[in-house]
Amino acid sequence: MGETGVAVASSPRAAASSPRAAASSASVASSPRAGGVGGRHHHRRWGGAAAISPSYRAVLLALWLVGFALVFLWQNTSVGRARLYTRPPLLPKRAPSAQGMGQWVAAPPVYDLREFGGVGDGRTLNTEAFVAAVASIAERGGGRLVVPAGRWLTAPFNLTSRMTLFLAAGAEILGVQDERYWPLMSPLPSYGYGREHRGPRYGSLIHGQDLKDVTITGQNGTINGQGQSWWSKFRKKVLNHTRGPLVQLMRSSNITISNITLRDSPFWTLHIYDCKDVTISDTTILAPIVGAPNTDGIDPDSCENVVIKNCYISVGDDGIAIKSGWDQYGIAYGRPSTNIIIHNVTIRSMVSAGVSIGSEMSGGVSNVLVENVHIWDSRRGVRIKTAPGRGAYVSNITYRNITLEHIRVGIVIKTDYNEHPDEGFDPKAVPIIENISYSSIHGHGVRVPVRIQGSAEIPVKNVTFHDMSVGLVDRKNHVFQCSFVQGQVIGYVFPVPCKNLDLYNERRELVKQSALQNISDIDYSF
Repeated sequence: MGETGVAVASSPRAAASSPRAAASSASVASSPRAGGVGGRHHHRRWGGAAAISPSYRAVLLALWLVGFALVFLWQNTSVGRARLYTRPPLLPKRAPSAQGMGQWVAAPPVYDLREFGGVGDGRTLNTEAFVAAVASIAERGGGRLVVPAGRWLTAPFNLTSRMTLFLAAGAEILGVQDERYWPLMSPLPSYGYGREHRGPRYGSLIHGQDLKDVTITGQNGTINGQGQSWWSKFRKKVLNHTRGPLVQLMRSSNITISNITLRDSPFWTLHIYDCKDVTISDTTILAPIVGAPNTDGIDPDSCENVVIKNCYISVGDDGIAIKSGWDQYGIAYGRPSTNIIIHNVTIRSMVSAGVSIGSEMSGGVSNVLVENVHIWDSRRGVRIKTAPGRGAYVSNITYRNITLEHIRVGIVIKTDYNEHPDEGFDPKAVPIIENISYSSIHGHGVRVPVRIQGSAEIPVKNVTFHDMSVGLVDRKNHVFQCSFVQGQVIGYVFPVPCKNLDLYNERRELVKQSALQNISDIDYSF
């Protein structure tokens, strides 16, 4: 019995025994064991319910009802008190105070773009609606902006900290094609006077800088840069400024981008510049595979702690390009790209490469893992590109479980990518390329599986190949091409490796050491 049972047992009703219980008590009291001698002690006996007067029974009934009511009130009061000390289920996560003592805070507000006058007809310009919504979120210290189904034409706008931009199913944000609506910004400090033109550059359609806790997500809604007019004007050379990315976040941290589609960017699609703690997942990035110049998919640029996973990318330039500044400007800015994971990604790049490092890598690139990546119908698979003047380093790069399907050149390291911002670079600032590992590399329809072109001034050091089998388009003798390369081959590798590399068996025992690390066998004729 619980507390209720105890309370009922002590109620007035318990004091009035049933006739059977009364008779039993009377017989026990008159027995010798009850303390009487020969049963001669006389005790007052109850005569059962029949002996109680009607008025007394009414009093007992009233007392019983009062007791029952008191017990009922006591139970409900106890439950009510318990509820007072229970956290309401709809309150959000605990927010720590400055003293480390948390307090419960109200849920961030949720806004619908239509509340600010947004019209999703594909013709009405919604810039003011986006700007007003972001301002309201900034004023409240954070919140969510929901873009409902519809086509929402807009000029560029900025995000704010602690903001979620949520694109519902069927929602499409459209970038206005008239460049007069696109603001001009200063050149990126690690790129010098400009990327395509000296001087100011166009901003991005969706922009943010010096922010924290930014999320762009949804139900696979779309951000569409409508880049066709930009590409045409670029080819005609009628633009006076460097084109802007589709989405650009600068000097920010705790960024999450997921479950959206990005398409037809004027320039690089998703540019993450000098940011920390970035996760990009379940995102589709699209642009025409030809005729869409410089539409890189994802460009982590001078970034730290980046995860790119479960994405599909088909674009007109590099699928993913890891960067860190350009020549003397990148060296001076001094922000490396480091601790980057690329995992479970499918990429198509007919013009360039699936995954590139560089060529702008003058802040350094290190600790990169590229694994479980499928690259198909592309010009190149995975590529590292640099040049004299870049300086810095590319080191500790791991490629693992890479599938190459119908690729012109599968693995590329190129050290003479001589594109510079101006004549002020130092040709003696040569990069270090070392500790590069390729394992479980498989595929078919590859024309040249490996082309590693080091040089006397930029040798490629400590390259490892392990478990490689790539089906060839043509049975050439020198499809594994090397120049100024030092490293090792472990176990079975097909096609036959170049003579620059040491040979080891699967037990990591040296079979043959190379004495020809500086020989060159590079053939661009196929």
